[in-house]
Amino acid sequence: MRSLSAVVFASGASSLATEICASRLLAPYFGNSTVVWANVIGLILVYLSVGYWLGGRIADRHPSPRVLGVILVAASLLVAALPFVAHPFLHLALQGFAAVSVGAVAGSFFSTLLLFAIPVSLLGMASPFALRLTLTEVQHAGRTSGRLSSLATVGAIVGTFGSALLLIPAVGTQRTLLIAALLVALVALPLLLRSAAAASIVIAGLLALPPGVVKPVAGSIAERESAYQYVQIVRDGDKTVMRIGEGVADQSVYRPDEVLTGGEWDMPLVVPALLGGPLHRVLIIGNAAGSTARALAALHPGVSIDGVELDPVVSELGREYLGEGGIPGLHVITEDGRAFLDTTGQRYDLVVVDAYRQAYIPFYMATQEFFTQLREHLTPGGGIALNVERVPGDDRLVQAIGGTAATVFPQVWTWPALRFNELVFALDRPLAPPAVRARLAALDPSLESLAPLVEGSAHTVTPARDPLTDDHAPVEWLTDRALLAYIAAGGRLDETLLPTAP
Repeated sequence: MRSLSAVVFASGASSLATEICASRLLAPYFGNSTVVWANVIGLILVYLSVGYWLGGRIADRHPSPRVLGVILVAASLLVAALPFVAHPFLHLALQGFAAVSVGAVAGSFFSTLLLFAIPVSLLGMASPFALRLTLTEVQHAGRTSGRLSSLATVGAIVGTFGSALLLIPAVGTQRTLLIAALLVALVALPLLLRSAAAASIVIAGLLALPPGVVKPVAGSIAERESAYQYVQIVRDGDKTVMRIGEGVADQSVYRPDEVLTGGEWDMPLVVPALLGGPLHRVLIIGNAAGSTARALAALHPGVSIDGVELDPVVSELGREYLGEGGIPGLHVITEDGRAFLDTTGQRYDLVVVDAYRQAYIPFYMATQEFFTQLREHLTPGGGIALNVERVPGDDRLVQAIGGTAATVFPQVWTWPALRFNELVFALDRPLAPPAVRARLAALDPSLESLAPLVEGSAHTVTPARDPLTDDHAPVEWLTDRALLAYIAAGGRLDETLLPTAP
């Protein structure tokens, strides 16, 4: 039956479209780190496996097209319900997990477990059920099975690329899920006409509903789902902040009358004084909405700043709400940081790296190869500054990154400036301690209170014996181990940053 071939194709496409959308639904609450993706992919595979097994058993007991039709109609309605129940469910889940200090690892696991188990398992039941109904002669079993398996795989490919590259950017996550659900309901029409027609009408009606607010937050003034992440702009007292993904930490901060933030964006501002000369050109990898760029432009008039930001939506919202468009000398480049380094011959006095997302550092921006690229793009006597997120009481990741940088640079320091953030900075030419003190004494008056803090708590790092490389950089493992130990000790991951500087 041609209708059964359509069922297999549609169920494959819908299951993978649902998987892609699952990551989008979870991202505003638990981020889109490797661990979250692993939870989504792993559990979706579990549900499909359960569906294959259960579908085969039911098909043997009740080999009826009507039974398959019931399964498809139920799957379509449950998939259609996902975008409407996911946000209130995830909001409550996030509050509950935060109350017991459960982070993104467990939070995303249990959320995926509860939200997607039944609809994806039902979609998985379609393929073995259709195979059972299609098989009429044993001698053709291999050919029939191969054809249907191929159709299911082609459907999965279409569902993956169609949702990720076409539907989500064009119509958003909610309508992508509804389109996937409608496809399943439509292929069920020949099997269960009235119920499938009713389900199709209901889902088509839901498509007409405008998407609501993705993640309601007090003071929210704008939100966008980009190709990379969920971005929200929030008014928080006298400041406007940008939050990305799960929103645990602010990505950029803007006060119209103040360039200093009191947070991690100020940490790299101490490094230019150590360079010993005027600052002409700066590269910021992970510019976000320009918090650090704004301070550098104010403290070093005339400096030229290349701000590399992967997500154009982040830059767009930064210009609209956080004053990024008014930063003198800032040139925003939409590109991945390492790709930019590979394609530019420009050299810089200072490179600032702040491309890290809570709570994971992109592994390829913590490796020996990356630090080699950075040094090759420095002017003689230049330096680099990296914001590294850390867990209180556990500096293994910071030491791994600092030790890796020390295999490339002659002098590397780590400065535990904030409770959850540490600055790793390195110079192309080493400085003796008296020179460090002398140059810190020349800090801009607005930063002079930081000089004794840097001198008192920053310390040099020795080269790592086993540096992080592009081939082996277990930054996620180091982060997860630190997070789990911190949670087990009773720490909370949503605590406010506590700067050691006034």
